[in-house]
Amino acid sequence: MLRILIAIFLPFVLFFTIGRPISAIICLILQVLFFGGALFTAGLSLTVAWVPSLWALLSLMKYKSKDD
Repeated sequence: MLRILIAIFLPFVLFFTIGRPISAIICLILQVLFFGGALFTAGLSLTVAWVPSLWALLSLMKYKSKDD
């Protein structure tokens, strides 16, 4: 449950917890670009701001299925 919350609110941290540091750095860059772009475009890029969270959730499901 905690990892799901991390995946939604801090997706780049989740990648560090599942042992994927390169993906974490890429995800952090995506988050900065999407949320930073939202500040300059009056929220227009918030429509794609969920992409890093979705990527983290899908990676978490894949990690859990591989772990079981």
